[in-house]
Amino acid sequence: MVRSLALLEKFYLTAIIFIGVGWITDATRFVGLSLIAAEWIGPLLGVAIAAAFLKFPYGKRATVFEAALGVIAIAAWVWMSINYNDWIIDISGYTPSKFVPAIAALLLLMEALRKAAGLPITILVWVLILYGFFGYLLPSPLQAERIAAPSFLMYVYADTNGIPGLVMQVVGTLVLAFVILGRLMEVTGAIKFFTDLALSVMGDKRGGPAKVAVVASSIFGSINGTAVGNIMSTGIVTIPLMKRSGFKPHFAAAIEAVASNGGQLAPPVMGATAFLIAEFLQVSYSTVVLSALVPAVLYYVCLFLQVDAIATRDGLRGIPKSELPKAAETLRTGWVFLIPLIALVYLLFGRGFDPAYAAMASALVLLVLMVVRQRRFLTRQEIHGLIVGGGESMLPLLMIGGGAGVVIGVMNITGLGFSLSIMLSQIGESAGMFVMLALTGLISIVLGMGMPTTAIYVVLSVVLAPALIEVGISPMAAHLFIFYFGLLSFLTPPVAIASFVAAGLAGSNMWTTSWEGMKLATVAYVMPFLWCYNEAFLLDGSVTEIVYVIATALIAVLLIAEGLQRPLGRGVVQLLWTLGCFAAAGFVGGATIWFGSASAINVVVAIVGIALIAAIRISARKAAVLSH
Repeated sequence: MVRSLALLEKFYLTAIIFIGVGWITDATRFVGLSLIAAEWIGPLLGVAIAAAFLKFPYGKRATVFEAALGVIAIAAWVWMSINYNDWIIDISGYTPSKFVPAIAALLLLMEALRKAAGLPITILVWVLILYGFFGYLLPSPLQAERIAAPSFLMYVYADTNGIPGLVMQVVGTLVLAFVILGRLMEVTGAIKFFTDLALSVMGDKRGGPAKVAVVASSIFGSINGTAVGNIMSTGIVTIPLMKRSGFKPHFAAAIEAVASNGGQLAPPVMGATAFLIAEFLQVSYSTVVLSALVPAVLYYVCLFLQVDAIATRDGLRGIPKSELPKAAETLRTGWVFLIPLIALVYLLFGRGFDPAYAAMASALVLLVLMVVRQRRFLTRQEIHGLIVGGGESMLPLLMIGGGAGVVIGVMNITGLGFSLSIMLSQIGESAGMFVMLALTGLISIVLGMGMPTTAIYVVLSVVLAPALIEVGISPMAAHLFIFYFGLLSFLTPPVAIASFVAAGLAGSNMWTTSWEGMKLATVAYVMPFLWCYNEAFLLDGSVTEIVYVIATALIAVLLIAEGLQRPLGRGVVQLLWTLGCFAAAGFVGGATIWFGSASAINVVVAIVGIALIAAIRISARKAAVLSH
């Protein structure tokens, strides 16, 4: 029985991938059957729920009970797909043949969400479900319209504004395609290739292993789509190397956590969130990527500079060249991993392909290259890691997609999203936009704690983004603002999942690691305010405006890095020094706000900033000479 249930679990996980690929390629049209998105979503979500019950059983092992719950879930969600077209035009009312399966489908989805994605997101979704039933009892402005229970259930269960809506469509196609590409690169050794390549280029430099962590995590993290997964993939290599080269354990852990978390902010993939933003805003994918480019570059520039400053301060050296992989040899044996990424970028931006097709084509390119270059196909173990492992990676994402559909459905049918937007807009009108942004950032961090990336963005985009747009912030700036602050929950105590996971690998104190991670990611707490006031930061403006804002922001980043990691004393002296650097960074970085985005005064401010940085470094060198 145990073996049979294990095989059933693998079958479900495999089915997730095949159903998703069938949906992406519209495979049913080859047999004369045309299905719309909602008709694909039912079987995909049902199978995923069934797999979740077997993957995360109530006891030590799955039993017939979990298998039976899975069968019920598949039946309930396939029932929705079978009847979807009829229900669209059926006005005979909400009969038991409709809402009874809806109850079963929703309850089993919520339990699978708890098992696969954790308690925080599940509690949030349950609170909103209860609000849908009883929100009419609350006082204004949170009072909801009274909705009949069958009507509410059917709206969430079978309406494209509910579970079978936009988020599930994106997760079931775009996200799944990039999960397949990411898993294929993982099982074929791409992580080792990128890490070795980075080591061969900069491993012997000052603080080399930490710089390798920054580069490798930024590349793989963009495709991987999860900070924790990225830490567990690259961190198991980079953290021991950093400790070996002299970095203290909490620094090594913090650097890896911040670098891995930033991968989700980095184009071209941005952990698949770029596709969600494009769908929500109804803009092209390339527009999202270009908007996110400058902030992501500055995020990593600041991290890289701080790593270099730490290495300089502590007198750390790199790894001897004789112990590092050779760049030529690494490229000779692993160049096949570069071609799929080049193909991906070309298909996305050069040819304008649908991102899901581009990802699948890139995966196919990698498979062909593996066969041609290494004269072999994937081993049985690699195929298992790709298909079954890919299904496992999709489990929490599909559950989150279903939960997000509930959130969006409740927001729409009750008007809660509109009420929250009005409340935040009133705060903005009375206290000013900066206070509203600060409050929104804080709420984003709190709501994001303990939730996966996709869930963070979906929830915040529905709850908070409309209020920012209401006060005049552009939709792109508003969505990137809440996305950045939502992701900062991975680094911000008390939860700080990314920092805590990295601390576990490094054997460091979790709280010290988390605090250091916040310092290393300081620029991410500041930049979103800048682009809300000046959209040229997101490459939306004249050439002059864009040049001015990038130049002043880069100088501000340099000042922040100097203030955080360049010692100029101890105690109060060091505190005053750091605050002084932050004040200077605020003045220079915000110059386009204080003096106008196209004002020539920005040039003067930039020159003053550069002179200040030069003076700081000269003083630091003199202090170092005197101390020796």
